[in-house]
Amino acid sequence: MISTLSVLLVIVIVTALVFDFVNGWNDSANAIATVVATRVMSPGVAVMMAAALNLIGAMVGTEVADTMSKIIRIGPNYNFVTQEAALIIVVAGLLSASLWAGLMTMFGMPISGSHSLIGGVVGAGVAAGGTKILVGATIKKTLLAMLFAPAMGFIVAYFFYVALIWLTVKWKPSTMNRTFGKLQIISACSMGFTHGTNDAQKVMGIITMSLVAGGFQSHDPGQPFVVLLWVKVICALAIGLGTAFGGWGVIKTLGHHLTKLGPPEGFAAETSASMVLSAAAIFGVPTSSTHTITGSILGLGATRGMSSVRWGLGEKIVLAWIFTLPSTIMMGGVLYWVLSKLLLRM
Repeated sequence: MISTLSVLLVIVIVTALVFDFVNGWNDSANAIATVVATRVMSPGVAVMMAAALNLIGAMVGTEVADTMSKIIRIGPNYNFVTQEAALIIVVAGLLSASLWAGLMTMFGMPISGSHSLIGGVVGAGVAAGGTKILVGATIKKTLLAMLFAPAMGFIVAYFFYVALIWLTVKWKPSTMNRTFGKLQIISACSMGFTHGTNDAQKVMGIITMSLVAGGFQSHDPGQPFVVLLWVKVICALAIGLGTAFGGWGVIKTLGHHLTKLGPPEGFAAETSASMVLSAAAIFGVPTSSTHTITGSILGLGATRGMSSVRWGLGEKIVLAWIFTLPSTIMMGGVLYWVLSKLLLRM
C-alpha cells in the first residue's frame, strides 16, 4: 500500500513544477523584454532562446538550491513538525507562490518568484511550527538581497551605460545600433542563462528539502544538500517550458513602458543585470532576477534624465514587490491550515 508520505511527496513535486512553470512564465520578461523592445529579435525566437538558456543554466551549480533548502528547520534532525506536516508546509508554500505569481503575471506586473516562494514557505512553516522553525540567517540573507538587488542593478547599469556612451561618443547612431544589436543577442543569452542558474535552483532546493524531510534522501547536517540529477532535469524543463510561453504583459511593462530602449540601452541593462545575478549565484544568494533587471532598466533610463523614466509605473512595480512577502506569507499560512485538515486525514 502506498504510504501517506509517498503521496505527499508526489504532490510536492507536482506543485513545485507548477510553480517553476509559473515562475518562468512571469520571468521570461527578465531575459527577453529588452531584446524584443529593441527589435533585435522577434518575440517567438527570443522566448525560445531564453527557454533553452534557462534550461542550460539550471543545470549549472547548486549553491542557490542549498540556500533555499535551509529556509526552515524540517527533516529527521528536527522535531518541530511531523514528516507529513513538513511536506504539507512545502505544498502550501508552493501553492501560495504560484497563485501570487500567476495573478501578477496576468496584470503584467514583474514580481519576484523567489520572494513569493520564500513568503509562502515561511507563512506555512510558522503556521505549522511557530517562529522557531525558521532559519533566521538564511531569511535575513534573502531579505537583504531583496533590498540590494534592484539598487545594485540600478547603480551598475547607470555607470556601465555612462562608460559605454563615453567610449562610443564619436560613433554614428547607425553604427551604434548595428553593433549593439549584435552584442545584445549575447547579453540576452547571458541573462537567460543566469536566470536559470538562480531561479530554477530555488525549486531544486525546495524539492531536495522535501526529499530529506520525508526521509527519502539522507543528508549530513554539516554538509551542503545534494541535488539529485532527476531533480535538476525536471526543474530545468519546467522553468524552460514556462519561459517558452512568455508572459507578454510583463514583457511589455519592462520592455516598452518603463523607458525608451534601443540596442545600446538593452545591451547595458542585460549585461549589468547578468553581472549582479552571476555574483549572487556564486555566493548562493537567492536573488530576484525581476528586481535586478527592473533596477537596471531604471538605472540606464536615469542617465538620460529623470523625465525619461515613467516613475509612476515604477512605483506600481515597487508596490507589487512590497506586497509580495506579506501576501504570500498570509496565503501560505491559510493554505497550510486548510491542506493539513484535508491531507492529514488520508
